[in-house]
Amino acid sequence: MSAVLHEWRIAPREYARHESRRGRRFAHESLVPARTALVVVDVVPFFVEQNPYCAGILPQVRALSTAVREAGGVVAWVRPTSGPPTPAAVAFYGADVATLYAASGGEPAAEAGVREGDLHVEKSVPSAFFPGLCDLHDLLAERSVDTVIVTGTVTNVCVESTVRDAATLGYKVVLVADACAAVDDATHNATLHTVYRSFGDVRPTAEVLALLGG
Repeated sequence: MSAVLHEWRIAPREYARHESRRGRRFAHESLVPARTALVVVDVVPFFVEQNPYCAGILPQVRALSTAVREAGGVVAWVRPTSGPPTPAAVAFYGADVATLYAASGGEPAAEAGVREGDLHVEKSVPSAFFPGLCDLHDLLAERSVDTVIVTGTVTNVCVESTVRDAATLGYKVVLVADACAAVDDATHNATLHTVYRSFGDVRPTAEVLALLGG
């Protein structure tokens, strides 16, 4: 399967809206790497092998994970927990699809750049920050992390849910526009619009790498 990149965009009116309110395009113009975590959501073979957009984000995730480690930050790999589907999932998706999703967990895709010493957590709901259903918040709090750089798949479900809850918990959030994957550009860009408007900054990999290096 060939890798594909999203044609992502933020509408100029959205940039202008924030610039008029706060005097700058982005809320977070610098990062403290030692207090920053790269959160990689559901970049596991189940999704990488089925979605060319997910395959397309692997180089960006790898570059970001390397940069965050080298800068002294934390890299956290989040994956779905495995187990039988819940009755609610069966009722919503149907038995076959619910069973398929329930088995979607597994080790992160090797091509994404996993290294010894990274954090690994499982989640049983879309958000990696939902209280009581994922250990990520507690693990980051132990490391004095206050900023999260979020990547992964799918943009409009688990990634967006993770971003929303991270912002609710008070994290500074940066969503990486070209390191997240949905099923098409329209769906992907709808989440970028929502996040930039209400929950955090949206930047491409090159800009995030510059922040980490500078």
